[in-house]
Amino acid sequence: MNKRYLAAMSLITAVLMLAGCGTKREAVIMAGSTAFQPFAEKLADQFMTLNPGINVTVQGGGSAVGIQSALAGTAQIGMADLVQLPEEAKDLTATEVARDGIAIVVNPGNKIEGLTIKQVREIFNGVITNWKQVGGDNWPITVVSREAGSGTRTSFEQIVGDISLMKEALIQDSNGTIRETVANDANAVGYLSHGLINEKIKPVKLDGVECTTEQIISGKFKLVRPVFLLTQGPPEGAVKQVIDYMLSPEGQETIKSSGLIPVK
Repeated sequence: MNKRYLAAMSLITAVLMLAGCGTKREAVIMAGSTAFQPFAEKLADQFMTLNPGINVTVQGGGSAVGIQSALAGTAQIGMADLVQLPEEAKDLTATEVARDGIAIVVNPGNKIEGLTIKQVREIFNGVITNWKQVGGDNWPITVVSREAGSGTRTSFEQIVGDISLMKEALIQDSNGTIRETVANDANAVGYLSHGLINEKIKPVKLDGVECTTEQIISGKFKLVRPVFLLTQGPPEGAVKQVIDYMLSPEGQETIKSSGLIPVK
């Protein structure tokens, strides 16, 4: 090998070593609530722009996964959107970063504009099975629900009360798939995060109250649950930086503009 070749190889090696040193980043994993996941991803992107030395990875799986991941240490931050945290979460530190309404949604072609809590309960229990029973057209109702362990489902059932989900219900594994199922079935009804409403679906009034940010803040809309970030002990280091950012004016404004309800 000639001297020029050796010098070139040494230079390349040095550059690669420096590049490797420069790209080392502290890692924070968030896991859990699929309802909060898209908002957490947006907040994480903003945070990483301001803090390039910290890499935040956001994973779904549901609130139950968020709690178990935080307990097991496979995620530094668990995400859970539950009205009441279960007993197994008592050893975790819970920080509320947002609140979220749960909208009852139907296909835009459905003429139904509102339901009562009692009607919602009876629809999901299979007592009311046809839209004509609640003032709609003569078509069977397709009930769409989340899987067991979902924070959205648990909160929905806790607030509505006395839910024994009909066995014919279609079970979906995320708020996004609930939305797509209802959008593609003229007779479907489901529930999802207020922040994920779009033109593909139609939220209905609940006991005469619309699912809007204003009505959620006023306390008039009743299907509302908190969003918790769960950690082993008080947040420290990079984990604390991530949570503090979500509670900062900028983070809370992102939460508000995305359709959730800020806590500050």
